[in-house]
Amino acid sequence: MSGAATPFAGTRLTLDLWHPNCWAIEATERAGGGVLAHAIYTAPTAGEAVNGLFTAYGDSEREVEALLGAVRESSYAGEVQELQTRFGGNTEDAAPGNVVREFFLEYDPGDMICPTLLEHGFVHSAPVRIEAGREYWQVCFAGERSDIESRLERVREEGPAEVCVSRITATDTAATERQHRTGTLTAAQREVFEHAREQGYYEWPRQASTRELAADLGVSKTTLLEHLRKAEAKLLDP
Repeated sequence: MSGAATPFAGTRLTLDLWHPNCWAIEATERAGGGVLAHAIYTAPTAGEAVNGLFTAYGDSEREVEALLGAVRESSYAGEVQELQTRFGGNTEDAAPGNVVREFFLEYDPGDMICPTLLEHGFVHSAPVRIEAGREYWQVCFAGERSDIESRLERVREEGPAEVCVSRITATDTAATERQHRTGTLTAAQREVFEHAREQGYYEWPRQASTRELAADLGVSKTTLLEHLRKAEAKLLDP
């Protein structure tokens, strides 16, 4: 009788990347908000497009509408089919925006970076987040940690792609509750909260005022407080 299976001892990474011919990168570069890429629902065959399920998110209906308009205008995107009801669960909890809209999109599988990542041992483990013209991939790498950089260099060459590692942990390191909740923040909420934390806003006595934080970020005090309070609600509520 064999012994217990050996635990998987790979590495988890968050990759910050850019690659050409991507409708989501192009659209989020032009408009605010972001896109979550969930899954492909039509298997690709030679010369044919595939359909993927996506979530557009943002701080307001206007921002999301502008983002979807930028998606439709991209030469790399096919038909956009918005969904009237939720598909595959409650994505509102997973998406970082205050407003979310789900949609199917047809696109060329040849424009995908996923096959190149898979070929070199990087298996994505969560929906891909695209914001401000960059993609953020949470991946697992099953090889030796010392091989990661050389494998990433191959991805850069073959993609072609710009890739850097924004986070790296052992797979047996569980994500903290704070890390999970931070992932639900919009880009603006995350920027404001992290800046406030770094400047000592949450220390006692406080090392920075909201007026100083707003000046640092070039926004009004009202805007800063709105983003900060929404971030705090997501991070601190039970």
